[in-house]
Amino acid sequence: MTALLNRFAKDESGATAIEYGLIAALIAVVCIGVWTTIGTRLNAKFNRVSSALT
Repeated sequence: MTALLNRFAKDESGATAIEYGLIAALIAVVCIGVWTTIGTRLNAKFNRVSSALT
């Protein structure tokens, strides 16, 4: 039984999948933040242009 637990503790094959998942989540959070900022600024710009045209 202890040999099984030791082998399980030393197994790192699942660690890479978890790391890739964390990296993907971090990239998604950064993208959402950037897109929100760009969208807000773009909306403000369009509102200024619309006001200037009327």
